[in-house]
Amino acid sequence: MGKPTLVVLAAGMASRYGSLKQVDAFGPHGESIIDYSIYDAIRAGFGKVVFIIREEFEQVMREKFDAKLAGHIDVEYAFQDFNLKKFGVNREIERLKPWGTAHAVMSAKDIVHEPFCVINADDFYGYDAFQKMAKFLTEEVSDSTMSLMGFAVGNTMSDYGYVSRGVCEVTEAGNMASVTERTNIYYVTDEAGNRKIVFEEDGVQHDLDANTRVSMNFWGFTPKVFDIAQQMFPQFVEDNADNPKAEFFIPSVPDYMVKQQLADFKVIPTSSKWFGVTYVEDKPIVQECISTLVADGVYPAKLF
Repeated sequence: MGKPTLVVLAAGMASRYGSLKQVDAFGPHGESIIDYSIYDAIRAGFGKVVFIIREEFEQVMREKFDAKLAGHIDVEYAFQDFNLKKFGVNREIERLKPWGTAHAVMSAKDIVHEPFCVINADDFYGYDAFQKMAKFLTEEVSDSTMSLMGFAVGNTMSDYGYVSRGVCEVTEAGNMASVTERTNIYYVTDEAGNRKIVFEEDGVQHDLDANTRVSMNFWGFTPKVFDIAQQMFPQFVEDNADNPKAEFFIPSVPDYMVKQQLADFKVIPTSSKWFGVTYVEDKPIVQECISTLVADGVYPAKLF
């Protein structure tokens, strides 16, 4: 089996963060979080990176990555836009934002023809996750066995507001029984002064154990997922044509595949502590974490 591909979701408008965080500087030589992900992916054995972006970001992204990555890994770009016809939906719907992360992945269907991993541009995952995923994608993956990295939700929180996570139910065999996107997960302090994690649904808070496995949009797929997503998408659009905030999230596709017995999804556990930049206040924390990793020799001061 050939080298897997890394698909980077970088089309977000960074509304909560306040700038184009996909290319913001966090490392000692201006490295972005994507730089660290790509560096880890190259070390783990990935052969190509595909950036899924808004077309208006293309020049910025090319200036940031093309020359730097030349000779290290193949680079391609796919555009997430508002054209529904290329996905079999013969109508136009006005929206301020595209249709979500699963829609973004579908945008790469004509570029990616090999097993691939999907990650967020603004999440720092660490080498362990890439190494484990590369091993899975080269030794185990099939159209009937795919995967996701399972992070402990307590290792994925922000101190500055809510986060969105795909909350997993895991079988005794280590496979995903279901995954539910929770868009309002945050810390609260109870009457005894203890901090705990909750998610909010329909205005009601529900406790969430810190060890609950969640998806950080770190998935291992074969191209079969494009076909399944495209089968699901027209109905999603029809059901949500009048909801400008509705998003076709990645977890809904594996969840459907599991429930329809189309594929199993192995939950690959990691104890790594995720960090990312959901909010601008997160930036100095991320910079400090990266500085520590560089000082400890985990990464070189200059990646490329």
